[in-house]
Parts: sequence; structure tokens; C-alpha cells
Amino acid sequence: MRCHDGNAQVARCADMFAAMGAEPRLRIMQLLLTAHPKGLVAGGIQDELGIPPSTLSHHLDKLKSEQLVRVRRQGTFLWYTANTGALQEIISFLYVECCTRSKAIKPGELMCIVQAPKQKPGRESKWEPKTSRKL
Repeated sequence: MRCHDGNAQVARCADMFAAMGAEPRLRIMQLLLTAHPKGLVAGGIQDELGIPPSTLSHHLDKLKSEQLVRVRRQGTFLWYTANTGALQEIISFLYVECCTRSKAIKPGELMCIVQAPKQKPGRESKWEPKTSRKL
């Protein structure tokens, strides 16, 4: 569903903007983007941002309900990742309005969005499950 394809989609983009409009949720999104594509467990997010568990749960639920965050279970851990497809919808919505129709910003003036490089080997988070290596 694209944000700029009709009234329902515009409402969807407005809901996504509203979900990210709270400072803690925007910080969560920034943090999850730095950990993309692997993501972070809730405890890692809590440690990084200093958000109490019940408050963090509320913020993650709001982001998840607007499909800005995805969650997957791995053993006893819940891993959260940013939904880059949803973020691309929002960027596309803004791009169409400012760069194609009104020409408020020239398309060449926008920075190119590229996938972040993969995490370097040996740089592990304390929240990642340990994997056994065969020697």
C-alpha cells in the first residue's frame, strides 16, 4: 500500500508519522536502523536508550501496530528490526509531493538512500546469542 495512492494511504502515512512523532519512538527507530538488518532484542534497546521496560513495550507496540517495526522470536528473545519498506513508503510520499509535482526540491538535491554495510566480523553485541564455531 503506497501512501500517495489515495485518501486511505494518506491516512496510513499520517498514522506512521504520528507513531514516530514521540521522541522515544523516533530514537527507537534510529537505533533499530543502526542495527539493521539484524535488529536488537528489547533488552538491548532498553540498555541503549534507558527506557523502562513497560514504557519500552508500549512504544514498541505502537511502532509495530503501524508496521514500522517487525518482531521475530529467536529462542527466548524477541528481536526487533526496522521495517525499511514502511520507511520507504514515507520517503516516497514526501518525494512525490516535494520533488515531482511541486518541484519544491530538485530530485538531485536529495541524498541517495543505500543499504548500510554489513556488521564487521568479530563485532558482536552482548545481546546476540553465542554461536559455536567448529575448529
